[in-house]
Amino acid sequence: MRLRAVRLPSVARSPQFFLNSLAASALENVSDTLTLTRPDDFHLHLRDGAALASVAGFTARQFGRALVMPNLKPPVTTVAMALAYRDRILRALPAGVAFEPLMTLYLTDRTGVDEVARVAESGAVKAFKYYPAGATTNSDSGVTSLKNVYGVLDAMQRHGVVLCVHGEVTDPATDVFDREAIFVEQSLTQVVRDFPALRIVVEHITTREAADFVSAAPAHVGATITPQHLLYNRTSIFTGGIRPHFYCLPILKRETHREALVEAAISGSPKFFLGTDSAPHARNSKETCCGAAGCFTSHAAIELYAEAFDAVGAIDKLDAFASRFGAEFYGLPRNADTITLLRESWSPPEEFAFGNETIVPLTQGRTLAWKMQ
Repeated sequence: MRLRAVRLPSVARSPQFFLNSLAASALENVSDTLTLTRPDDFHLHLRDGAALASVAGFTARQFGRALVMPNLKPPVTTVAMALAYRDRILRALPAGVAFEPLMTLYLTDRTGVDEVARVAESGAVKAFKYYPAGATTNSDSGVTSLKNVYGVLDAMQRHGVVLCVHGEVTDPATDVFDREAIFVEQSLTQVVRDFPALRIVVEHITTREAADFVSAAPAHVGATITPQHLLYNRTSIFTGGIRPHFYCLPILKRETHREALVEAAISGSPKFFLGTDSAPHARNSKETCCGAAGCFTSHAAIELYAEAFDAVGAIDKLDAFASRFGAEFYGLPRNADTITLLRESWSPPEEFAFGNETIVPLTQGRTLAWKMQ
């Protein structure tokens, strides 16, 4: 079924337009207090070492669980490495915080079929992450050809292990704004056809083509959507000069694609659920001539999602998107506790400590309309 196109609020005029319009005019008949089942983040980057210790608490404060991506240096390619990384995450959390890291393995051309069975038996490792080689941060060890991992994909299908997909082609001749749509047409269609029972999550979708594909696909194909792709379009990257902290991969797209993602997120379809793709990078690695790709949002993630849903009068749909659909897809129970958001204007800090450096959040210089209590 193709998602129906509707006209949604445009953010093309400036990155701040969307958030300012929200703060200025609260929707009628909507409560100023919103209680949600504690949500989960099904796509998160936490890094390692001092950087991990700097950011892990932000996610643990808001979310009950998070699916942690494996693109460290070296990448997390075995269950043993994932369990060791999980232990480091738990040690980095603030005292007394109840939070469960869900782990992933980095799929490579050399991944062994036997590792799939170990994932299925582990309990703590929930998925493999497919990066096309060279597609994004720390993806040099990624898959060079889908055919190289067909044996592993078949084993994943048999064991019920989820494949998380970074959905972009990496042909340098392909326009960066077209890479997701071409991946959907060529590669994703092929994988779904050749492995009809493989559970797939198309991560951080950014285009109408991806939203339409997932909507029409079988029930075991889902997608995560980030706050930046719900709130901003590609004009935001260039408003007032090049804005490196809006640069992520897949890159922000045209307004029509942002509208399609909002339609999908508020549709009530269990195929679409929350995954921030919060990706911390030190300020000096972002503000350079070849800045790193990734937006840091975990300090205010649920508030940003509330902004996006509230803007289109769909705040009542946020609980299912944030707290139910992802858990159901991964076969997990909903979290037992709740969080509360208040309709309250506030400005997050301009930067945060990041090991021995600093990190600039996506919200720098912005006022948000919801705040977690």
